[in-house]
Amino acid sequence: MIQFKQNEFGNLFEKFLPYYRQRKKSYWLIYVVLLFYLSLPSFMIPTLEWGRFRITALMEQRALESYMLFYPRQSWSSFADVNPALPKCIIGLEDGKFFNHKGIDWYELEKSLRTNQRRKKVARGGSTITMQLAKNLFLNTNRSIFRKAKEFVITLRMEKEISKEAILGNYLNAVEWGDGIFGVKKAADIYFDKDPSKLSFNECSRMAAVIPSPLRHKPSDNSGYVGRRASRSRGRSADVIISE
Repeated sequence: MIQFKQNEFGNLFEKFLPYYRQRKKSYWLIYVVLLFYLSLPSFMIPTLEWGRFRITALMEQRALESYMLFYPRQSWSSFADVNPALPKCIIGLEDGKFFNHKGIDWYELEKSLRTNQRRKKVARGGSTITMQLAKNLFLNTNRSIFRKAKEFVITLRMEKEISKEAILGNYLNAVEWGDGIFGVKKAADIYFDKDPSKLSFNECSRMAAVIPSPLRHKPSDNSGYVGRRASRSRGRSADVIISE
């Protein structure tokens, strides 16, 4: 067994200490990056291609905010069982370049940042459908640089690891449509007493209209806000082709 004398340990420490001080910031950076990547849902993203989730991060957040004993109920609906007009209306309003970008629409993001900076408030969102799904499934609605960075990384991985149709299918089942109302199946039943496949074009456009503020507006509302956005979504949906 090799034995070191006490003064030898002291000499080793004195030699290592300057090296550590010089690279202290690098060590902390490596530590932060490692924690960041360990916090990502790396193994869950590929399963979204074929799997079904039961609880999302947003559901958990809403349950905690409302002191619920149980999580909000969510019923799954396959993409094929939804009226195709609904995803078209959603894409038309929320993410017109959905099939052309790889998760992040940099032009819209820059445009929204400039608008918000000019008005000194969050007046315009630049999130794509994939970014919204990443936030709803794995994150929360709190605003922070760390959370936004995670949203970006998860978004890019989703676009790389699962299909556009899988992204849309999961989005339709994760999106919030009212207080305790998650997923297209439950929303269609509550607001229109219908199965998602039986929704009319007008009903689809009204459901798409309220996605930015589901706790303030309902698809069944006769407000000017819902009416204007529904009309806009119907017009834009004509240019949307659901394909890879």
